[in-house]
Amino acid sequence: MTKRILIKEVEPDAYKVMYELENYTKNSELSLKLCELIKIRASQVNKCTYCIDMHTKDAIANGEIQKRLFELVTWKESNLFTEEEKCALQLTEEITLISDNGVKEETYSAALSLFGEKKLAQLIMQIVVINSWNRIAISTKMIFK
Repeated sequence: MTKRILIKEVEPDAYKVMYELENYTKNSELSLKLCELIKIRASQVNKCTYCIDMHTKDAIANGEIQKRLFELVTWKESNLFTEEEKCALQLTEEITLISDNGVKEETYSAALSLFGEKKLAQLIMQIVVINSWNRIAISTKMIFK
């Protein structure tokens, strides 16, 4: 495999902006558990091993139970996730795969109803940020050390 660039070293200003977005999401009103579920699920959909590894470890360190992480890939069939979590995971999948069908009106309406405008905006930004990190990690073949 050809060695790929480290954007953090080649374009540190770009990483600075990404970290600012990441810090924005960390200061949102969304629970840390929900944010980690979003990060892991988007990373699963995108097949980003680097981010799956990182965020699974972070989730466990923050009190997430392994059984829920094992069932995250089949969250629609699982009874371990709340209505809010399932709604956020549905939104995560639709935004992550946005070119397939966009975000369905029923998903958007459910999220707006459950979370309100401000938290819905925060959810969307959380999903956008992890998808950006996934694309950076995958395109540069980042390895988790």
